[in-house]
Amino acid sequence: MKRLYFVLLFFLIVATATAQEKKRSGSERKRKNNAAYNKKNKEDDKFLQKQWWLGFKAGPNLSKVSVDKTYSIVVPTNYEASTIGKNYESYNLMGSQATLEVSFYFKGFTISFQPTYQRSRFEYSNQFTWSDTVATHNVELKYNQEQKLSYAVLPLLVKYDFLTGRLRPYVQIGVYSALLLDATKIVTVSGVDQASGGANEFQNESVIVGAKDLFAKSHWGLLGGVGLNYNLGNNVRLNFDVAYKHGMSNISSTKNRFSSDRLSGVGDALDDLKLDNISVTLGCLFPLRFLSSGFKTLDKK
Repeated sequence: MKRLYFVLLFFLIVATATAQEKKRSGSERKRKNNAAYNKKNKEDDKFLQKQWWLGFKAGPNLSKVSVDKTYSIVVPTNYEASTIGKNYESYNLMGSQATLEVSFYFKGFTISFQPTYQRSRFEYSNQFTWSDTVATHNVELKYNQEQKLSYAVLPLLVKYDFLTGRLRPYVQIGVYSALLLDATKIVTVSGVDQASGGANEFQNESVIVGAKDLFAKSHWGLLGGVGLNYNLGNNVRLNFDVAYKHGMSNISSTKNRFSSDRLSGVGDALDDLKLDNISVTLGCLFPLRFLSSGFKTLDKK
C-alpha cells in the first residue's frame, strides 16, 4: 500500500512540474509575440511618419486683375477721361493648368514643389463716341479686349494634414514665381454709326495680336488653399485641391507699354495690373518609399 502511495505521489510531482513548464513556455512565447507585434507597429508608424510623393493634377482656373495705375492712348479735351476708362471683367473667362507635384511628408507636415503650366484669361472693354456739332451725327465704338497669358508657375508650399486615416483634409500656404511663356490679345470692335443719319450697328472682325512684349517677363505672388487626399488602399491617393493665387507685382511691361502700332491704332495701352487666380485641380499621388506590388498601404482606416 505504501508503494502505491509513493507511485501516486511521484506522478503528481511530475504532472505539476510539466504543467508549470508549459505555463512558463506559453508566457515566454506570448512575450515574444507581443514584442514582435510592437516592433511591427513601430516600423509601420515610422513608415507613416515619413514619405515622398510624386503626382500629377490638372483642372480649370478663373482670373481677375486689379489696377494700380491706368494708361490711355486717347486723351479727351472736352469731356471727362473716366467716360472712356476700361471696364474689367472678373472671373468670367475659364483658363486651365497642369501640375507636376513633388512632396515630402513628415509627421503631418508636407513641403511641396509644384511646377505648373498655367493658361490665364481676362478681358476688359472701353467705349468712345465721335460726334460733330449735331448731336445725332455720331459714331459709338466699343472695344472688347481679351488677354490670353501662358505662364510657367513655380510654387513652393507648406501643407498640414488634419487627419491620419484614409481621408486626409489639409490646408496649404506658400509663395510662387511665374515666368511668362506667351501672350495674345484679341481685340473686337463693334458700335453704332449714326453719322449718315440712320443707326447702323456693326462689328468688325477680331484682331489677334501677339502681345508677349507688352507683359512683364515674370511676376510673383502669394498663394493659399485647401485640399483633400483620399487613400485608395493600393499605393495611390486621389487629390482634390482648391488654391488662390494673389499677385504681388506688376504683370505689364512698363518699357513696352506703347510699342505695338496695331494696338495703339485702336487706342489701347496696358494699365499697371496685378493678376489673381482661383484654380481647382484633381489628380493622383504615388508614394516613392516602399513602392512594390506586395506592399499594402497602412493608413486605410
